[in-house]
Amino acid sequence: MAQQPTPDRALIAQFQTGDQRAFETLFARHRDQVYTKLYLLVRDHDVAADLFQDVFIKVVDVLRNGKYNEEGKFLPWVLRIAHNAGIDHFRRLKKMPMSRGTEEYDLLGGLQDDMPTREEEMISERILEDVQHLVDQLPEEQREVVQMRMYREMSFKDIAEATGVSINTALGRMRYALINLRKMMVEQEVSLTLD
Repeated sequence: MAQQPTPDRALIAQFQTGDQRAFETLFARHRDQVYTKLYLLVRDHDVAADLFQDVFIKVVDVLRNGKYNEEGKFLPWVLRIAHNAGIDHFRRLKKMPMSRGTEEYDLLGGLQDDMPTREEEMISERILEDVQHLVDQLPEEQREVVQMRMYREMSFKDIAEATGVSINTALGRMRYALINLRKMMVEQEVSLTLD
């Protein structure tokens, strides 16, 4: 009879009590998925390898410091860290100074490219997905108000009429929704900026 693999949470607990082999098992179990996620994001093996190391250093630090919040979702949590590392990589690239042509030799001759890069498009798409994922986790009344306001661009007067509540109640639901969204962004390490 085949032995069942040790669950991630048990390996995490063992690692937190000093068992290095438990983390090695956890690492071996998930490294391919994490590396693949990074490579698909950055499309460069060297950059993916560097980010991969950064991701697992962060994972080890969080686990060692007892800051990991066990919800039975270790791999999605690590993949979220990997995703954020990829996004941070693109942000750093945007902030790097560009070399400019000289007056005598300017290859592009002052052409401007206002078209978003594939990286910017990918970041924007991911931000929209992240926002929708967070909105989906709100309580129903708050989610309803956010969807009406943000996606259907309804006024609070129209939202109040559509939901059968006062304008103040609709405003209150939106306020609590924003508070909850900010809290979830911190807890789930979601960043909604391009810079």
